[in-house]
Amino acid sequence: MAAHSPEQLAHEQRRYLQVFAWLAILTAVELAVIYMPIPHLAIGSMLVLLAGTKASLVALYYMHLAVERRTLTYIALTPAVLCVLLVFALLPDLGAITRALTHAPPPAAAVEAHH
Repeated sequence: MAAHSPEQLAHEQRRYLQVFAWLAILTAVELAVIYMPIPHLAIGSMLVLLAGTKASLVALYYMHLAVERRTLTYIALTPAVLCVLLVFALLPDLGAITRALTHAPPPAAAVEAHH
């Protein structure tokens, strides 16, 4: 482990305290959001966004991932790309499920029924 100068240690300690302060502020905002007179979907969306922000702060500063830009990019992009591919792979099933739930005929049978 490399030796750090007192100035570097003070700077790192200040950064950790700043991140801690932001985490405390975001937690207070989360508590306030719960009691807002807005739809539950909006509350849930805001809580997920705030939780993601807090998780990012912890990962970047306390887990020291802020200096691992390339690795962090791969870690973030790989599941995002896979999720997009999964959504597109499942789109044909969405049409079949919708037809089954509404008891609509398949597209080919619907065309023949009109002739």
